[in-house]
Amino acid sequence: MKIRWLLLLIALIWAAAALWLLRKPVANWIHRSTDSIELSEKPQPDPQTYATLVAELERWRTELAQLHTHAQSPAEKSAIERDARIILEHTLPAMMRCWLGTPYDFNGTARKPGGGKIACGYFVATVLKDAGFKLNRYRLAQQPSQNILRSFLAKPDCHLTVGQPYPDFVKSVSASDRGILLVGLDTHVAFIVATGNGTFHCIHSSGSRPWCVVEEPPQHAGVLRQSNWRMLGNLTADPKVIRNWLNGTTITVRTSLSSD
Repeated sequence: MKIRWLLLLIALIWAAAALWLLRKPVANWIHRSTDSIELSEKPQPDPQTYATLVAELERWRTELAQLHTHAQSPAEKSAIERDARIILEHTLPAMMRCWLGTPYDFNGTARKPGGGKIACGYFVATVLKDAGFKLNRYRLAQQPSQNILRSFLAKPDCHLTVGQPYPDFVKSVSASDRGILLVGLDTHVAFIVATGNGTFHCIHSSGSRPWCVVEEPPQHAGVLRQSNWRMLGNLTADPKVIRNWLNGTTITVRTSLSSD
């Protein structure tokens, strides 16, 4: 009996020693496996679907624009504008998601999903241009986030908070109307897709891990949490933005940080 216990003790000691000696190789294997899982789960850009969505949205824009032009009353025009809003709010997020996984670079100017690297401003400007807004993609992308918002929205429709606690910001956005929102941050610009039923997601080209275009719920959106300065504006809730899209009106890009 004593010999059996002694042999068991020796076996346990050898097993412990083997685990100690193999600790680094095992850790490296686990790390590689985790990286492989993250890589396999990383969304892949979808330029084909993107091209289809762009073409379909332009078809809708053209047809609705004709109806809007020939509408016989303000009520008819308003009804067409509501339809346009619904189509934009359905299609724009789908277009954004085609970019998921596209690598980020501060100087990135990719023209289509997966077609190179893209900066946060170029991601916003490219999606909006491809959605049918008539604008200078390069000029808009190179502006501070405040100017990007003000190129589309009047000052009263751009809501600025400084130093607001993040839970209060999340609560405010969650309670907002549905729509495609632009959010300007300290050194960043992003889309927020608000459902109008208490939830939202942030879609942007992230300059931090995983360094690509991502879609994040508020609890994971570090870029929103860490920013001290936040300017928010709802594009699709603004009738003038909708009419500019329908009519193909050129968006004048603001290049001044004046307070007007």
